[in-house]
Amino acid sequence: MKLHELSPAEGSAKAAWRKGRGPGSGNGKTAGKGHKGQNARSGGGVRPGFEGGQFPIYRTHPKRGFKNFFATNYAIVNVEDLNRFVDGTVVDLEVLMAAKLVRKPMDGLKVLGNGELTKKLTVKAAVFSATAKEKIEAAGGKVEEV
Repeated sequence: MKLHELSPAEGSAKAAWRKGRGPGSGNGKTAGKGHKGQNARSGGGVRPGFEGGQFPIYRTHPKRGFKNFFATNYAIVNVEDLNRFVDGTVVDLEVLMAAKLVRKPMDGLKVLGNGELTKKLTVKAAVFSATAKEKIEAAGGKVEEV
């Protein structure tokens, strides 16, 4: 293979779109902007959320809530849900996702202590509640923080 034989993968590169370069280009004359009007002008158009001078909806509704982008959101599983596994199983996030007890991995796994555990399991998770730890160890299992 020589340098002049190289070409991008099929479908990865888009052909240049030259606006206003004559009728043969298929995009000449008005350059895809239609005839006259605010959107045909240079620097024309309106900002996002503008409703033609009508009182905008984002101003009629109050600001509400707060989203902490730095918070860690855990996928949650209760101790009673772990009873479906066989004794001696190593339960981690992948196993729980395969069993469809967890849908999204999120920022890790948190095990809570709701219900009773009858199986002897090794549970690997990012965080355990105090009662979850007690119940897993009381059933003869192991707790591993990952």
